[in-house]
Amino acid sequence: MRRVPVPVALALGALLFVPSCGWGGTGDGDEGRLPAAPTGVTAAAGSATSVHVMWNAVSSRDVSGYEVYRGATKVQEVPGSAHMVDVTRLDPSTTYVFTVRARDAEGRLGARSREVRARTPAAVAADASAPSRPGGPRGRAAGSRAAQLSWTASKDDRGVASYDVYQGAAKIHSVGGGQTATVLTGLRPGTRYTFTVRARDAADNVSPASAAVRLTTAPGTDDGRDTAPADFRATIRRADGAYHIDLSWVPPEVDGVVTEYQVQLDGRPATSLVFGGTPPRGRATYSFYIGQEAGESHRVRIRPRLPDGTWGGFSAERTVTTGEGR
Repeated sequence: MRRVPVPVALALGALLFVPSCGWGGTGDGDEGRLPAAPTGVTAAAGSATSVHVMWNAVSSRDVSGYEVYRGATKVQEVPGSAHMVDVTRLDPSTTYVFTVRARDAEGRLGARSREVRARTPAAVAADASAPSRPGGPRGRAAGSRAAQLSWTASKDDRGVASYDVYQGAAKIHSVGGGQTATVLTGLRPGTRYTFTVRARDAADNVSPASAAVRLTTAPGTDDGRDTAPADFRATIRRADGAYHIDLSWVPPEVDGVVTEYQVQLDGRPATSLVFGGTPPRGRATYSFYIGQEAGESHRVRIRPRLPDGTWGGFSAERTVTTGEGR
């Protein structure tokens, strides 16, 4: 269970400044260049009135969001951390054409993706019965950045329209109702994941979640260092008769906004910091109470919770001693 110290997170009003970045940019040469067109765009009907659109992340740290178009009409805007969306309020038995565009931090739009088509199934009348839960889920890591999932088909009195794959509480993927297997990509090496599957019918009734599938991707060249906070610093400060540890770091450049960090003190989790809203750009800082005794040494490091729900790499570990510094 996470502990958020009230004196620090609330009473003292501590502030955290975290930049909003994307996966590894291509350097200073990106300045002035419009975002590339999203690739890997797919569309699949989720129900008689919705279509699930997915795409690959555009590799640029300046991407702040994506716009999804139905024909020439913009129908959805999502932040740069999202690579999928459910387009709703559609008509049954209708074919739709979708494209996606990336938007940079200055609001400039890149080129459109290729067009993809999806046809919604026919409407069903007075269907209040949800499909049965998908059975026998299985999964295995497919190398360091992908996973294969499979399950047995759900049953529904009108037929299953789609299956939704969840990582924790977040829906991350969707496939048609005729599929009982999929490959998840864009995962991180050496990372533990938990997935569940839910069935959906044409009337948008959703089944209970399947049993959880837990797997760990294979180790790879990405050992977490690219997701660790950089230039981590820790100093001791004395105030009001007690000692405090002041932390500062440069947030990692990841696909989305980091709003949560875990502080580890002397090899054990000490607290989690959770901040809402849209954090401004800049070095992150945090301070917490450590005690009144002088001459005590402590080891401290931090790690971020990434937008995909997994923990990033730990920062470098620093050692501080009370009674030293100001």
